[in-house]
Amino acid sequence: MAICRVFEIAELPNELQGGVIAIGNFDGVHRGHQWVLQAALVEARRRNRPAIVLTFEPHPKTFFAPQNPVFRLTEASTKADIFEHMGFDGVIEHPFDQEFASTSAGIFVEQVLLNTLAASHVVTGYDFHFGKGREGSPEFLRQAGEKHGFGVSVIEAFADEGGETISSSRVRECLAKGDISEANGLLGYVFRLSGEVIRGRQIGRTLGYPTANLVMPAETRLRQGIYAVRAVTDDGKLHDGVASYGRRPTFDDGEALFETNIFDFEREIYGEILTILLFGWLRGEEKFDTAEVLKIQMDQDAEEARALLSAFDPEEGLWPIIHGI
Repeated sequence: MAICRVFEIAELPNELQGGVIAIGNFDGVHRGHQWVLQAALVEARRRNRPAIVLTFEPHPKTFFAPQNPVFRLTEASTKADIFEHMGFDGVIEHPFDQEFASTSAGIFVEQVLLNTLAASHVVTGYDFHFGKGREGSPEFLRQAGEKHGFGVSVIEAFADEGGETISSSRVRECLAKGDISEANGLLGYVFRLSGEVIRGRQIGRTLGYPTANLVMPAETRLRQGIYAVRAVTDDGKLHDGVASYGRRPTFDDGEALFETNIFDFEREIYGEILTILLFGWLRGEEKFDTAEVLKIQMDQDAEEARALLSAFDPEEGLWPIIHGI
């Protein structure tokens, strides 16, 4: 069954009220987040209650500092897809606006968790704070649960194999360095980006490498260069490819685009939503003396991308692997 996706807390259908609520921003839905979310799923199954994610849009840090927006690891639609794959029944993407930011922790508990959602149990991470001035701590939530009769689970930090806590900031740092393997290891699935395919200058066609072009948000901090990728088209099919993220210095040094050459693919997909899975960073952007020299390098890039992707099963890393539910 498809996940129920609503955009305000009050929109959650009656049949999904009284559930187990996982609360957090969950940007990236990395392995640390999955640890929290899995705990909510287990509790929901134990209680035979709906499993619901309560998250917020836009990212709170972007709301408080719009002049310095956060490099989002997962847009709302991507998070909803992951939550659905994990087994959640619903996701609430509540607006994070001035009114919500000004709500006290106590009012949040009483009006949101109790009166609107009728939460039977709440699950959060160890560092979750809520309410005006971040007054609502995990301990505040525990005490509120004891007072009002709902359960509370506060999940401790999840560390990687080296003992370091997994965080969205670490994933962003890896992506900024082009360390895709490490980023994917922290995420527990393959990092992806998506967007509407736009019509470019079609320079790639003249070189034998037509590309599907996506405009990235200005706050994107992905390292520019060449990537081995898989593309997911609107029909859900996976296609191997090689991509360039950057400003095309050999030609125009214009705005940054993510340009993907999908191997052995001829269908026009302008206007469609394309999702790109990043499997490896191959090299940085370079300016070549001629288009012919660039073409030789592109041939080498495509060959290297094919070789790298051949090591992965067709759908490997498409979704997180969830255990014990």
